Amino acid sequence: MNLSAPGNADKNGERLAARFAEAPHIAASATDERLANWLAELEPAQSASIEAQLARPFAKDILAGIAEFSPYLFDLVRADPARLIRLLQCDPDAHLAALIEGARGAVFAAADEAEVMRVLRRMKAETALLTALCDIGGVWPVMRVTAALTDVAVSSVQAALQFMLRQEAARGKLSPSNPEAPEEGCGLIVLAMGKMGAGELNYSSDIDLIVFFDPEATTLAPDIEPQPFFVRVTQGMARILQQRTYDGYVFRVDLRLRPDPSSTQVAISRDAALNYYEREGRTWERAAMIKARACAGDSRAGEALLAEIAPFVWRKHLDFAALADVHDMKRQMQTYRGQSEIAVEGHNVKVGRGGIREIEFFAQTQQLIAGGRHPELRVRPTLAALDVLASSNWITREARDELTTAYEFLRRVEHRLQMIADEQTHALPEDKEAVERFAWFFGYENRAAFARDLLRQLEIVQGHYEKLFEGDDSNGTANLPAIDYRAGPEDSRLLQHLTGLGFKKPAAVAQTVRDWITGDYRVFRNEQTRSAFVEFVPALIDGLAHAEEPDRAVAAFDHFLQALQRGGRLITLLSQNRDLVALVALVLGAAPRLGEMLARQPQLMDGLIDPRFFGAMPDKQELSARLAATVRDADSYEEFLDRLRLFGQESLFLIGTRILSGTVSAQQASTAFADVAEGIVYTVHGLVADRFAAQHGRIKDQETAIIAMGRLGGREMTASSDLDLILLYDFDSENPDSDGPKSLQGAHYFARFTQRLISAFTTRTNYGVLYEIDMRLRPSGRAGPVASSIASFADYQASEAWTWEHMALTRARVVSGSPEFRERIERVIREVLTRRREVAIIASDVADMRRAIAQEKGETDYWDLKYAAGGMVDIDFIAQYLQLVHAHAKPEILDVSTMQVLDNAAKLGLLAQSEAEILRAAARLYHDLTQILRLCVSDRFKPETAGVDLQRVMARAGDAPDFSSLEARVKETQGEVRRVFTALLEGQ
Repeated sequence: MNLSAPGNADKNGERLAARFAEAPHIAASATDERLANWLAELEPAQSASIEAQLARPFAKDILAGIAEFSPYLFDLVRADPARLIRLLQCDPDAHLAALIEGARGAVFAAADEAEVMRVLRRMKAETALLTALCDIGGVWPVMRVTAALTDVAVSSVQAALQFMLRQEAARGKLSPSNPEAPEEGCGLIVLAMGKMGAGELNYSSDIDLIVFFDPEATTLAPDIEPQPFFVRVTQGMARILQQRTYDGYVFRVDLRLRPDPSSTQVAISRDAALNYYEREGRTWERAAMIKARACAGDSRAGEALLAEIAPFVWRKHLDFAALADVHDMKRQMQTYRGQSEIAVEGHNVKVGRGGIREIEFFAQTQQLIAGGRHPELRVRPTLAALDVLASSNWITREARDELTTAYEFLRRVEHRLQMIADEQTHALPEDKEAVERFAWFFGYENRAAFARDLLRQLEIVQGHYEKLFEGDDSNGTANLPAIDYRAGPEDSRLLQHLTGLGFKKPAAVAQTVRDWITGDYRVFRNEQTRSAFVEFVPALIDGLAHAEEPDRAVAAFDHFLQALQRGGRLITLLSQNRDLVALVALVLGAAPRLGEMLARQPQLMDGLIDPRFFGAMPDKQELSARLAATVRDADSYEEFLDRLRLFGQESLFLIGTRILSGTVSAQQASTAFADVAEGIVYTVHGLVADRFAAQHGRIKDQETAIIAMGRLGGREMTASSDLDLILLYDFDSENPDSDGPKSLQGAHYFARFTQRLISAFTTRTNYGVLYEIDMRLRPSGRAGPVASSIASFADYQASEAWTWEHMALTRARVVSGSPEFRERIERVIREVLTRRREVAIIASDVADMRRAIAQEKGETDYWDLKYAAGGMVDIDFIAQYLQLVHAHAKPEILDVSTMQVLDNAAKLGLLAQSEAEILRAAARLYHDLTQILRLCVSDRFKPETAGVDLQRVMARAGDAPDFSSLEARVKETQGEVRRVFTALLEGQ
C-alpha cells in the first residue's frame, strides 16, 4: 500500500480500466458472490462488457471492494450499469471535462428548475463514481482528485447561479449586457471558501460560500431593490444545489461563514462586509480569507472585493495586537498537552492530534504572520503554502516533504471514510473489527499495517506542529528580569511583562495578582498555603496566559479563589502539574458548576492528575473495578453512601472536564455518564438488598431487577440527567412471607424494598444527592405501586399501556438483576415491541403526543434543544415510531439508542438515506451541545447572558467557527428535522 496514490499520468489517453494501479484488499469470499449475483441480473450484453473490463489488473478487486465496503458507491454502480461501462472505458481526464461541459450546456438549454436540478445531480453522480474509481484505483494522485471535485463544485455553482440570473432577466428584473452570461457586471459575488477556495475539496464535502453584492454596480432594473433580489437569487442557487430529490443532491451548501450569520441575510452588501471586517473581523476569519476565491457571479467585482479585503488578512506589522491574534488562533486550534492523544480507533483524521487541520494551521499561521511583508506567501492551497514557506526558508525542506506526504496520506484516508456512505465524516471506526474492514478497503492486508502507517504520519505532523510553537514561552518569566508581582499596575515592567504574555488588560491583571498576594482570601489564612501560592504565582500567570482568553481566565481563577475554603493541597498539585493550569482556567471560565464542585471538594483534582485521565474513557468493567475499590473499606452504611457520592461527583467532574476540553465526543461522554450511573445502580441495588434481607429476610425464589428507561436506558446521559427506573420482582406465590426477624409479605416486601432503594440515591449527605430518581414510567405511573411483579408488568404492557408507554419501552434496558430474570424481562419487552400495529394509528398517536408536549413545554426557543420544533424530541419520536410500526416485520430495527435505530432503519430501507443523514447529523449536533449546556447552565440557556468562554466552547463542540455560525446551524438543522418529522408522521 502506497502512502499516496501513484497516479498514472504517464498513461493519459488510455482507458480507465487499463490504468488501475492498486485496489482494496479482498479477504471475504462472500464479496465475489455479491458481485457475481449482481452481474447475473444484468442483460447479457452489459454483463459481458463489464466482465471484459474486469479482466484488467486490479479492476475486479476494485469493483468487489466497492461491493463489500461501500454501500454508497455500490448503489451508484447498480443504479446504472451503462454508466459504469462508460466510465471503465473512458479517459478519465477527458471524460470529466466532457461531463462538466455537457452539464453546463444542458443547464443553459433547460426549460425549468426541475430540469436543471436533474442535470446537475446526474452529472454529480457520474463524477462521484469516476473520482472514486480514480482514487481507489490509484489512477489520480489525491490532489488531482480534490481538484476534480472542486472543478465539479465550481461548475455546479456557476451553472445554478447563471440559471437563476437568466430566469430573473426573463422576468425583466435584470438587464444583462450579455444574455448568455448574465453574471457579467451583475454585482453579485460568490466567494468559495475553505477547501473549495483552495481547490482541495474532499469527497463528501459541504461547499462553503459567502455571497456579497455591490448595490452601486449592478445590472438590475431601476425599480428593483438589490438586497431582497440578491437574497432570493442566493437562496435559489442553494436550493438547486442541495435540495434532495429522487436523483439525490449536488452539494450541501454552507453559507454560515459570512459575517455574523445569525443576524444577517445570506447575501450581504459589499460596504457592510468591508465595514465588518475592518471593525469586527476575527482571527479565524483572517485565516479563512487566505483561501477565499471568487468562483461565480461577477468575477471582476469579486477580484476587486478580495483586493479590498486583503489589508484585513495581510497585516504589514506585527504589533502586540497582531501577536495576540496569532496566540488566539493557536489556542483555539491546539488542545491541551496530553489531553488529546494520537490513536487509531475513533481518531479524527481532520481535527484530531496529528491530523489534517494541524497541517493547515501550521501553514496558515505562518502565512498570517509573514504574508503582509512577503506577498509570495499569499497562496491558497495548503501544499503550495508549504512549498513557498520552504523555498523562502520559513520552514525546512524536510518539514515540507514530511508534511506533504502526511497530508496526502491523511486526505486519502478521509476520502475513503467518506466513500463508504457519502457522509462528511473524518473519524475512523470506534472498534478494531471495523478498522480492520476499513484497512482492507484502503488496500491494506490488516489493521496492524494500516495502523503502523497512520500512527507514523500522525506523529510526524504532531512533531512539526509542536515545534512551530517551541518559542511560545519566550515572552515568559525566564527571559525577563525578576518581576515583583506585588508592585501592581503602577509597575511599568510588570505591565510590559503581562502584555508580552498576551494579556490585553495588563493593569487589571496586575491589580488582581496583587490582591491575591496581599488580600484577605480565606484560603490564604494559613501562612504556609499563602507562601506556597506566592512562590507559584509566576508559573500560575504563565499558565493562565495559555488559556484561550487569558484575561477572563484570571478573573475566573480569582472567583474560584474567593470560593475556596481549604486549598493548600490544590495549590501544591497545580504548582507541580503546571500544564493543568490552562485546563482549570477553561473549567472555571466556561462551567461555573464544575468550578463550584472543585471549590467545595478540591480532592476532585486528583482525577486530573491520574495519567488515566488522558487515555481512553474507562469501560464498564474498569468503572466497576474502581467503584468496588472505592466502597470496599467503608466502615458504615453512611460512609458507603458518602463514598458513592464522591465517586459519582468525581466521575462527573472528570467526564465534564474532558467534554469542555474537546477530548471526548458527546457519544463517548453519554456512554461514560451512563456507565457510571449503571455501575452505581448495580452497587446500590446489591447493598440495599443485603441490608434489607438482614432485617426482613428473603422470600422463596425472590428476584428483583432494575430497568433503566429514558436517557440511562438509551445510554445518552448528560451531567444533569436523573434516573428513570422501574423495579420488577417475582417470587413463589405459594410462599409469600419473608423469613427474617421482621417478616413482610409479597408486594408489601418489595414496595418497602424499593422505597429503601430510592432513599439510598436521594438522601442528602455531606456530599449531596447521588441521583434524582424518577419512577413515573412504571405501570400506571404515579397511581401504580412503586414496584411491579413481572406478571403484572407483562399484562399491563400487553393490554393497558398507551402508545406513549410503548414508545418509552423502546429504551428499556435491564441494568441490574440475575441473568435468568433479565432474560425473562427482555423477552416480555421484545414481545410487546414486536407486536403488529396499525401504522396510521401509531403515527397519529405520536404526532398528538408531540403536539401535547409542545403545548406544555413550548417549542419556539431554538436553544431548547430538546423541546424546540425540530429538536431532539422530534428525532427520538421518529426513532420510536419507526420501531413500533416496523419491529413486527423487521425486529432487527430494535435498539435502545436513537442513533443506532436510525442506522438500522436506513440499512433496512425503512428510512431514506437522505432523511437518516439529516437526523443523524442533527442528533450528533444536539448531543454535542446538550452535553456542554448541561454542564455549564443550570436553567434555560440565554445567548445574550452567556459568557464568551461558554460560547466559544459551544461553537467548538458544534464544529462552527464562532457562536453566530453555530446559531445559524442550529436554526437550519431544526428546520430540516421538523420537515422530516412532518413528512414521516403527519403525512400518514
